[in-house]
Formats: sequence, C-alpha cells, structure tokens
Amino acid sequence: MKRILVGLALLTLNFAFAQKKKPVAAPSNEPLKTAALQGLQDSYGQYKDIALQIWNNAELGYKEVKSSALLQETLRKEGFTMEAGVADIPTAFVATYGSGQPVIGILAEFDALPGLAQQAVPEKKGIAGQAGGHGCGHHLFGAASVAAGVSIKKLIEEKKLTGTIKVYGCPAEEGGSGKVYMVRAGLFNNVDVAIHWHPGDGNGVTMTSALANSSAKFRFYGLSAHAAGAPERGRSSLDAVESMNYMVNLMREHVPQETRIHYVITSGGKAPNVVPDYAEVYYYVRHPKRDQVKQIFERVVTAAKAAALGTETKMEYEIIGGTHDLLLNRTLGEAMQANLEKVGGVKYTPEEVEFAKKIQSSFTYTAPAISSADSIKPLKIDMDAGGGSTDVGDVSYALPTVGMRAATWAPGTPAHSWQAVACGGTEIGTKGMLVAAKTMALTAIDLFTKPALIEQSKVEFQKMKGDYKYEALLGNRKPALNYRD
Repeated sequence: MKRILVGLALLTLNFAFAQKKKPVAAPSNEPLKTAALQGLQDSYGQYKDIALQIWNNAELGYKEVKSSALLQETLRKEGFTMEAGVADIPTAFVATYGSGQPVIGILAEFDALPGLAQQAVPEKKGIAGQAGGHGCGHHLFGAASVAAGVSIKKLIEEKKLTGTIKVYGCPAEEGGSGKVYMVRAGLFNNVDVAIHWHPGDGNGVTMTSALANSSAKFRFYGLSAHAAGAPERGRSSLDAVESMNYMVNLMREHVPQETRIHYVITSGGKAPNVVPDYAEVYYYVRHPKRDQVKQIFERVVTAAKAAALGTETKMEYEIIGGTHDLLLNRTLGEAMQANLEKVGGVKYTPEEVEFAKKIQSSFTYTAPAISSADSIKPLKIDMDAGGGSTDVGDVSYALPTVGMRAATWAPGTPAHSWQAVACGGTEIGTKGMLVAAKTMALTAIDLFTKPALIEQSKVEFQKMKGDYKYEALLGNRKPALNYRD
C-alpha cells in the first residue's frame, strides 16, 4: 500500500510540475538578421554599381531591355531560376529560389521617366541626347529589391531558412501598369506575402493608400486644308482636342473633390498654316475609389465624343493603363516598422550635406531639415489615399502586401523632378537604397520564421478586400508596349 501511495504522490508531483512548465520559446531569428545585415553591407558596392548602371540607362517603360537584363543576370548568377518575358511583356521576369512554403515575393522596378535627363549635380543640367531620367528612383528600387532577394536566397542556401523567395521584375510602373498584367496572368497565385518599397525624401512604412487610376490616349481624325487659302474645307483635329479639354476642365467643378484629372497634348499638328488632320491627348483620371474612377472616366469619354461631334471629326481612344487603390495591412506594417527602426536612416557625409543644401536652395518652399534623412517616421495608418497612384495596388488585391519609403533624395525633394534624378545618381540615393534592402530582408526573415505573422496578415487581407472580386481596370487589353512612343 505504501508503494502505491508513494507512486501516486510522485505522479501528482510530476503532473503539477508539468502544469507549471513554461512553453518552449521559438528560437530567435536575430542571428539570421545580423547575418543578413552584414551581408548586405558587405555587398553595398556591388548593388550601388548596379543601381548606377540602370540610372545611366534611363530606359522608359517597356523599353528597359538593358536594365532588366542586368537584374536578371545578377539573379541567375546567384542561382535563381528565371522566367523571362512573362505576362506578354519582354522586360518582365520572375526569379525563384528555394521550394515549399512560405513563398515570399519582392517587387523590383526599373523604368525611367521621359523628359527628365539630368546629371548628378545639384543644379539643373541635362544630358544631351538622353530621352529620360530616373525621377522616381526606380533604378534604386530594382537594385535594392534584388539585393534583398539575394540576401534571403543565401540563408535558404545555407539551410537557415526554408521556403521560396521570388523576385518580380516589374516594368513600366510609370503609367504602363506593368504589375496589373502580371497579376492578371496569375503570377502572384500561391504567393503568401509581397514586399516592396519606393524611393523618397524620408524613411517610413507606407501606410497611406493610393489613388485608383485610369488612363487613355484620345485620338481625333479630321481633314487637312490650307488654313488661310481654304479653311472651310478643313476639319481640325486640334480643335477637337481643345474642345474636349475645355469641357473636361469645366467638369472639374462637378466631380468629387478628391478627383485628379491631368492631360498632355501629345500631338497637335506640325505647322500653323496647315489644318491638322490628326491630334492626340493623353489623359489620367484618379480617385481614391476605383468605382468612382470608372464613372468619371466615362464622363471624360463622353466629352471626347461631344468634341468630335462638334468639330465634325472622328474620335477613338485607347486604354493605356489602370490601377487599383492600395490595400493596407497593419499586421505587416508593424513588423516592417520594427525592422526599419532597427536599420535606421541615412547618414550624410559633410560633402553630401553640402550637395543636399544646394538641392534645397532650388526649391520655392521651405524644406525639412537635412538631418531628417537620418530619422524614422512613426507608424501612422491613414486610410485616405495619397496624391499618387501605383500598380502595386493591384498586387495588394491579390495577396497581403507591405511597403516602405527610404530617404534617397535630399529632404523636401519631390518625385518626378530633376532634383530627384540628381540625388539618385549619387551616394545620397544609394545609401537610402541600402536602408530599403536591409529593411525588406529583415521583414522577409520575420515572414519565413513566424508563420503566425503570415496567417494574421491573411486574415486582415481578407477583411480589407471583403467580397470584392478583382477585375483589372484596364480590361482585357494586351500590354501597351509602345505607350511611350
């Protein structure tokens, strides 16, 4: 009996001990992060060189042959499997390394803007014979994303991480909606999370939405005639364009105040004494809500039809691009914020401070302190849309997505400016690029090592998306590969 009682007592003590025993903590991923940070710092020179090569290429949307090839070759040498020319876009690609879950995607861009050729100097100074310039810093975008992807690849190769990393080569973000075609082609199916970033004049996680956007080129066809000798025989296509623009400008009073409408006349004739028989105007229509964009765009089309009717010309239009608003994901945003704070901002040398001051002296407004490039903005979630649009919005409707901005330009520098191009051609730009690469890599490590983070982000994604069934705003058209012509 005593033996039985002793046995029961021991069992009771063991059970009580088991109840008090703390759960085993998950192993820390800090050693992985330390290795990734050191590896990226060591390879800074390599990726700086890649970024500056793309800066010098300055290739426009869907024409980024050299830039895309450079990034592809870099990834191939690192052992990535390459799918090139995806989604019917010659310069788009998907590079893959590893196998199994999770699958994490990193977005890379590399297109330049027309009319912004600029030397890497702090005064406006163009480059003869060059069509474009990297006024939005996509040369840095592409290089940093590839760097982050390679960093994760090395950890998978060393069997410190398990899963799959994908780097997406995304052409023609600037008006060409490259990622929309990639989403439409199903290239993000079975990917768990997408990570992206964008150059800017400060450091912070992107927790502000973007404007949905529809764009089109409206073409009018009339009759040529001598503008003085036989004007009655002519029907001016330029008159049609100007009539359309006038009606759309009047319409601005009668659209929701968040609407943005911009246009540029891309062809308006060649000589004043020749009635132009062809003219073209290129329009963007933006609004925070995609359904409003559709409605407002149809009103613009109606104005174009009326202009053709009133000028006795013919009109046709071609949808060029269309992007969704950006779905935000707080779960992922908080994770990226912690990593950005760990990485820190951009520290300028005295020479870079002087360069930044000269850049700021060209502004017509008061710029933030130069020291702000070394600070991190606190996480602030703003469901309202910002002033721009991005085809990352369509990716965010396909899977949980998170992004950030890094200080690649002197504080206060606006995107799409000669000042942004100039900064992007210096270490002011490439140092910011490294901040982005490091932050994306650390965030990816969290996703590979914390399954609950992915699951929580997916729950939030479904809640944000609701029952909306994705449909590309540009319809079923093929990629507008010559939209910059």
